[in-house]
Amino acid sequence: MSESSVQLKKITYPINQSLFEYLERYDRISKVSVCYDDLLRFSGSINVYDKNEKDTLWARVFYNEHERSEIDLNLKKVYSLLHSDGNLEIIKYLNIDAIDYCTFGNSKPFRIKVRNILNDNYVHFYIKKADASRIYGLELEHILSPDKINFLVHDDTLIEEHIIGIPGDVFMETLLEKCAETEKSQIAKEFVKFNERCMIRLLGDMRAYNYVVLPIHDFDQVVFRIRPIDFDQQCYEGKFKFYRPQFFKENFPMVQLVKKKLQATSIEQYKNEERAALAKRVHSAGNRIQKLLKIMSNDTIAPELHIEKLKLELFDYTNDVSFKTAKTMGEVLNAAFEYIILNFKNINIFK
Repeated sequence: MSESSVQLKKITYPINQSLFEYLERYDRISKVSVCYDDLLRFSGSINVYDKNEKDTLWARVFYNEHERSEIDLNLKKVYSLLHSDGNLEIIKYLNIDAIDYCTFGNSKPFRIKVRNILNDNYVHFYIKKADASRIYGLELEHILSPDKINFLVHDDTLIEEHIIGIPGDVFMETLLEKCAETEKSQIAKEFVKFNERCMIRLLGDMRAYNYVVLPIHDFDQVVFRIRPIDFDQQCYEGKFKFYRPQFFKENFPMVQLVKKKLQATSIEQYKNEERAALAKRVHSAGNRIQKLLKIMSNDTIAPELHIEKLKLELFDYTNDVSFKTAKTMGEVLNAAFEYIILNFKNINIFK
């Protein structure tokens, strides 16, 4: 099994005026002035290790005392916007326990740990440099997946809620083999559907550390969901394989599980179920998804060479001429959605 890989570091694309207006229309603009560049002015740091003393690749950062109080206050206000619609009454019950910085990956995020001092419950959120393709990915996740996601934008800064779950690589390394056989079958089914979602949505780079596995207890069984947590590679790469998690070597245990637990007819059934579900969500999203796709279609979020390569590979895969005539990544994605809707109208999913 081959692996697609990013040949060059991903380009960061600015948010254009149309996208800003869209974000404002749907309450995605932060009223709190918090900037990614401000957090870069830390005065020191120490490495963060997990419970097994393994380096997590995160560094805990520290600030000068006169800067820390202002940073803490703004981060508490951001938390209130994400989780309580800006209610400032809760700020007195919050504490910023830690600010961590990661140089791994494209987005180089800050991870903020916020604790409620009344009960010691805590949550995380992330602050990153805003990138148009990442924002399109987040918005598509919110509209088209079963799971909603909160994020805010302030100028060139992106504020993103934490998505709970077990990182895919950790799950495969420590928990997969301990699962019951019926659970493994259910995980295999979910991976097939996850693979199909990413492919249709053109969400790339779903290596094991870029998605989470979420066990959910349901009566007398545990069911598993797979959710992406990294949206940097939305409609960016030119290789079609890059949008199919099955082709990454990091996901080999999942691919082997699918081969072992599912027959070819079941795999095809689950693919069709996912395509039908996604087609129905695109149809139900109505004006919102159409507005987003129109903005994407007039935006630059990938190099020209990537667009040309991807649309030809998709044409070869589907024989749909709409891919061949697409001029932007937004038009390529729109063609993918139209293809799915057209092919599932005959099963009455829109009634």
